[in-house]
Amino acid sequence: MDWVKEFPLLNSMILGDEVFWVNPHYTDKKVNQVPLGQKEIDDAEARLLRFAPYLAKAFPVTKAQKGLIESPLVFILQMQKFLEDWFMVNIPGKLLVKEDNLLPIAGSIKARGGIYEVLKHSEDLALENQLLAMQDDYSVLSSSYFKEFFAHYSIAVGSTGNLGLSIGIMSSKLGYQVCVHMSADAKQWKKDMLRSQGVQVLEYDSDYSRAVEEGRKIAQGDPNCYFIDDENSEDLFLGYAVAASGLKEQLEDMNVSVDKDHPLFVYLPCGVGGGPGGIAFGLKLIFGEYVHCFFAEPTHSPCMLLGLLTGLHNQAAVQDFGIDNQTEADGLAVGRPSGFVSRIMKNRLSGSYTVQDDVLYILLSALNESEHVQLEPSALAGMVGPVRLMQTKLGQDYLSTHNLMGKMKNATHIVWATGGSLVPREIMAEYIEKGNRLTQQNKNH
Repeated sequence: MDWVKEFPLLNSMILGDEVFWVNPHYTDKKVNQVPLGQKEIDDAEARLLRFAPYLAKAFPVTKAQKGLIESPLVFILQMQKFLEDWFMVNIPGKLLVKEDNLLPIAGSIKARGGIYEVLKHSEDLALENQLLAMQDDYSVLSSSYFKEFFAHYSIAVGSTGNLGLSIGIMSSKLGYQVCVHMSADAKQWKKDMLRSQGVQVLEYDSDYSRAVEEGRKIAQGDPNCYFIDDENSEDLFLGYAVAASGLKEQLEDMNVSVDKDHPLFVYLPCGVGGGPGGIAFGLKLIFGEYVHCFFAEPTHSPCMLLGLLTGLHNQAAVQDFGIDNQTEADGLAVGRPSGFVSRIMKNRLSGSYTVQDDVLYILLSALNESEHVQLEPSALAGMVGPVRLMQTKLGQDYLSTHNLMGKMKNATHIVWATGGSLVPREIMAEYIEKGNRLTQQNKNH
């Protein structure tokens, strides 16, 4: 098949241009059934509540939130004004940021799915060995007895960085032996931080998919090794999906309505897809047709967009189309999407868009300047979402098709910030300086 002829947008993607895509398979109606739903999400939420006493004891930083892993939701109206001025577009409604960069323990969105799966596996092991009952106070898991028990087991994962951090920190604290298989894109400071926690880090010259493949292969040879599979894990997915109910509560506390007259738009940076996919899935279950989810990817790593656009899902990698998968947005540097997630998103995702690395840095410095919020580059991918929605013909067509044009003044736009608080100060200063430099160079854009 001549893929470029069949899907003309592919040509722009291959050239590295920024694109905006509206999903032709998206529907407000009942969509394809999956073996997951609100019952499974509620079960995951209940498990996190059981572990809350343990987390509060093991990680004092979570004590104020009683052991719950949650992040602030804040208005960023100065940043909204910057976006309007910089991109010369009107963004009706209110702009907020969901600060998963401030999530305790791991400082990124991966603290949701990654930590949840480690906790679930630990509960399963403890229950199977009759060391724990579900009605127990789970703070007992911080005892030396349990650390010695978990030391007989190991956990492995393939990662570009943040997932490895969340799993490494959590697993090491419980007492597991941990091995993180890191792709070439992973930042050195993330590898250093893991090693400082006693985690074994194996480095690969190739990309994320190879790191996952090697990690999976090695783990299969050890019956006591549990491999956390970012490409296919339902548990990871459910850990992320729990975020939707927390967001609902926050919106209610802020008196922000989501209904037929008050649409909600959520912009989620996307790598392999587990984090944004789980959150979007949870949001669609709660808000249905009133929430519109868009994924954001680097121009050099648009794997989820490629899989959804062509219908090939995980059967295609960006490299197959001459796209190099080289990006500063290390958390999004993924060449092949999760087939599990892309199939779930087929009818649930409103659309997707790509962003150039330089734009990420410009937005990074602008957010720091305007709101004093510091994110790592990949976490800024969502920030340009409302701009693309309002500025492109496809975005306007989407609003028109879904009868949203007259409701945009009541719209809520949420940019999901995926990481940043663990970035060493000197590296964050370099990011901001680079953003400032690029901003000056592009002043007359």
